[in-house]
Amino acid sequence: MLGRMLEIIPAVDVQRGRAVRLFEGDPNQETVYFDTPLEAARHWADLGARTLHFVDLDAALGSGDNREAIEAMAAAVDVTTEVGGGVRSVETAERWLEVVDRVVLGTVVLDDPSVADRLIERFGPERVVVSVDAKHGRVAVRGWKDVTDVDATDLARQMAERGVRELIYTDVTRDGTLQGVDAEPVQAIRDVFPHRLVAGGGVATDDDVTLYERLGLQGAIVGRALYEGTITYPRAS
Repeated sequence: MLGRMLEIIPAVDVQRGRAVRLFEGDPNQETVYFDTPLEAARHWADLGARTLHFVDLDAALGSGDNREAIEAMAAAVDVTTEVGGGVRSVETAERWLEVVDRVVLGTVVLDDPSVADRLIERFGPERVVVSVDAKHGRVAVRGWKDVTDVDATDLARQMAERGVRELIYTDVTRDGTLQGVDAEPVQAIRDVFPHRLVAGGGVATDDDVTLYERLGLQGAIVGRALYEGTITYPRAS
């Protein structure tokens, strides 16, 4: 028996001012699907998206930022917005929370987990999301360039203990590949994180969405499969 229908969350990744999708997070393997990020955001909002997931790829890689483009997207759509990529200080998060609903923390929770603590204390857990990105079970950081020795399930468990109430798990090896979902690592995260869990990386067909539902996830961040129309969207209610 499946639970409540899982939320499909369109991803709008921005690199050098363009809405792109990367293959396995490689900035040199990009596909441009819309002329501008604003066009992409409006497209998914018009189709009924409840949440949009923005990623500043240049900030994640330390090669610049796309704040102007992301601010324009957030202002143009009447849906819940969240942003990740390069959010590595309380100050950066605070600036983003002036224009979006939620910030997504990644690398910083390893470098300085107290950042998550302070943001949750100030803004509440509903506005602070942690992203656990992993390659073969190990956490990847700094725009996925570096793979640590930290086990993804250990980090997910620690985040729950620190008061995080929403986690995004991304299988980096499948992100943007349309290979389909690897259930085992997703199940491992589900087993240790008892709150709202969203996953990304590899969704290719409606069967992958159904798999996430069976695993008890609440959401899926989807990029290439949406942009190329290989899953049904909007979904039947």
